[in-house]
Parts: sequence; C-alpha cells; structure tokens
Amino acid sequence: MEFKRGRYSWILRPILIIYDLFVLNFIAYYLLNFNDENLYFFSFKIFNNKNLLYFIYSTILWLVSTYFLKFYKVYRYTSLLNILSLIFKQFFVYGIITFAFEGIFRSINVQAIDTLEYLLYAFGAISVMKLLSYYILKSVRVYLKGNLRNIIVIGNGDSVKQLKKIFLDKKELGYKIIGVFNNDAINSDGTIKESFSFLEDNHTVDEIYCAIDELTESQINEYVRYANLNHCNIKFIPNTNKLFTKRLKIDFYNYVPVLSIQEVALNNEFNKFLKRSFDIIFSLLIIVFVLSWLFIILFILIKLESKGPVFYEHKRTGINYKVFYCYKFRSLKTVKEIKGTYVKKDDKRVTIIGRFLRKTSLDELPQFINVLKGDMSVVGPRPHMLSYTDDYSKKINKYNFIFRHNVKPGITGLAQIKGYRGEIKLDKDIINRIKYDIFYIENWSLLLDFKIIIQTIINFIKGDEKAY
Repeated sequence: MEFKRGRYSWILRPILIIYDLFVLNFIAYYLLNFNDENLYFFSFKIFNNKNLLYFIYSTILWLVSTYFLKFYKVYRYTSLLNILSLIFKQFFVYGIITFAFEGIFRSINVQAIDTLEYLLYAFGAISVMKLLSYYILKSVRVYLKGNLRNIIVIGNGDSVKQLKKIFLDKKELGYKIIGVFNNDAINSDGTIKESFSFLEDNHTVDEIYCAIDELTESQINEYVRYANLNHCNIKFIPNTNKLFTKRLKIDFYNYVPVLSIQEVALNNEFNKFLKRSFDIIFSLLIIVFVLSWLFIILFILIKLESKGPVFYEHKRTGINYKVFYCYKFRSLKTVKEIKGTYVKKDDKRVTIIGRFLRKTSLDELPQFINVLKGDMSVVGPRPHMLSYTDDYSKKINKYNFIFRHNVKPGITGLAQIKGYRGEIKLDKDIINRIKYDIFYIENWSLLLDFKIIIQTIINFIKGDEKAY
C-alpha cells in the first residue's frame, strides 16, 4: 500500500478529475451538434434532454476507462514519455466511447469530423493541464524546496549507488536523503543496526529504500513492521543482475528498478470489507454455537489431566510481520515455547486429551477469537513461530516470503487442505506450503474460501495423518 504523509499533492488528482470532466462536457455542449429530437435506443424513447444524457454517459465511462488505464496514476518518478503514452491511450479509448454513443442512439446526427474536432479540443485542454501540473510540481521541488519526500537508504551495492545518484542529480523528483546506512561505513550515517534507532527518533521519514540482498530476514521484518506502523512506504532495491518477481510491483527510477509490495486483490478496500464481514459472522457463529459449550467440557478435561492454563498463547508472525499472540487449547504438558520444537509424532509432551484435540484440530478453535480481534482471518496462510519465520526465509525466495506476509494469516488454508501442515521434515514441505499460500493470495475469492472451509470440515471428519 502507498502511504501519503504530510503532503498536499494528493489533492491534485481529484482536482484534475473534476477539471477533465468539466472540459469533456463543456466542449461537448458547444461542439457536438446533437439533434433537437428525442433520443431513441432500439426504437424506445429513453430521454428528452440529450445534454444530460451525454453528461451521465461521459462521466461514468470516463471514470471507468481512466481507472482501468491508470490515467491518473502519475508519480514523481513517472517519465514524460509515460505520461504522453497515457494521454494517447486514453484518447484512443475515449474516442471509441464517444463514437459508440452516437452509434447507439440512431436519432443523433453528428458528423464524424465534428466528433473528431471535439476530441482534439477536449484532449488538447486535458493534456495541457496534465503536463502543466507535472512541470509545476517539478519546479516547486527544485526552486521552492516543497513537495519533498524524506527518505533513508539502506545498503551499499551498485544499485543503491545508482539510485542515490539519481536522487541527488534530479532535484525535480523531490527526494531528500536524510540518512544512509550500511555496514561498510562508506559515506554512511551509521550501520544498518543503527538505522533502527534513527527511525525511532525520526518519524518524518516518508520512504525507506532497502537493498534487499544485503539484509537478513529479521532486518527486513523490522523495516516492514516499522513502515506499516508508521505509515511510511518501503521500497526494495534488487541486484540488477537478478530476475524480478511479479509478486512485487516494479517501478523504474530512470533505469534503476525499485520493488515495492504489490497491492493484491485481497487487500483492496471492497474485498477487505467483504472478507472481514465474513470472518466476523463466521467466527461469531462458531464461538456462540460451538466454543461456548465445548469450552466448559475441555476446561474440565484439560485441568483434570495436567496443571496449567486452558489456553496456550504463542507468538506468531502476522500481516506485515506484525507479531501477535495466537490462541490454542493447551495440548502439551508444558506451556514454554522452545525454538525449533514442532510437535512430532508420538511426542511425549502431548497429553492424552491433547492428542485427541490435535488429531481433530479442535485445539485450533480459540483462534476464532484471534479472528474477531482482527489478527487473523478464517482462511489464509498459516502463521509461523517467530523462529521458524526466520529459518524458513533462508530456504524460500525472499520476494515470495515477503509477499506471503502481505495478508492476514488464517486458521486454515489451501496448503493445509493439500496436506502441507504441521511438522516440517524436508525443505520441500515448506517450499510447497509457500507455493500454495502464494497461489491462494493471487487467486483469492470468497468461493475459494468456502471451498477451503468445506474441505477442512471433510478432513476433520475423515482425519488427517499429519494432525498429531
């Protein structure tokens, strides 16, 4: 997600949209000579006011077409060539939209040359304003030192040096480097470790640029967590001799590629609302109709067999590497979490009632409380122990592992119903688990969630050989 902090240029986009819609409809009113007759659509009279009809039609389809063509997605690093390309594509698409309006309504009698003249005048005015705003912002950054982004740069590779040179040479981009950190102490303000103290003391940082191949997984986790909590953007600078994954969004600052976490469909506002609503409703049903009475029975059975709490709280890594306490019914004689201790088959730490709970996956039911709290979702990638997050990241492509943590973890998931759950015996177990997690994120739908939930229930009834 792109965060905007302390900047006013974001106001420019709605102003440009309003201006463009005004130009399109104002020029159409004077140049497009619609007949004064009523408009007909397949012999049915549908509207008496032709100008109002075109206003509604043009406004809706302009907004729809610009959304899909990303006409207003212009950033400070966007090149002039890219802007001209956007204008040309939008002109072509909107030209088809305009001619389609005249073709559908048979009573309109406008010459093609008049329509083309309208499009040229309208897009001429739109293009001038778009380019004018682009260059005015550049001038503000260079001469008035306004509209600047405060950034820090982590690392010291060739790609980092090239990017720093672009930021320093091209003042019109509006990037102000307030800190450079690397472990070589070359032209830096401190080590990578010291950068975290710098970030805690300077909450004016807008963007963090990290040389991803120079960082450990735990360091990447810390930067992602900080960026999420403080609403600043994080970008990754790859080695230029490596292939780039489609899991991350690629932008080019001149010729230097910069990666950022891709906005997945599951995380757009409407889908988040849809999934969150489902999570709350489903969790409440489970808590009220299952957990409410089952808790009393399990409380007695767990307490009778061994001392300790009914619930076991363990730290797990969630969305954007946020650490949270994940709840389970206690199934072990101990409550201490030890690094590298996945429960194995015939593990002596497991209690008698705990063996039943783990075999049936009933020990996971308290996680519906996590779902209500917003730490988890009903369906999603399973959360890992903190130590395993660090260990697994060394066996998995870093870009894929970061992408996996871009959504909320789930009580169940696609990897689990495919048999990749529980103990990790071989590297292929975690590799396949991540593969299914990535597939789920990229292909999410509510129907897929329903399918996973149904298959989870079927596995619960049949029993799972990896549930121990």
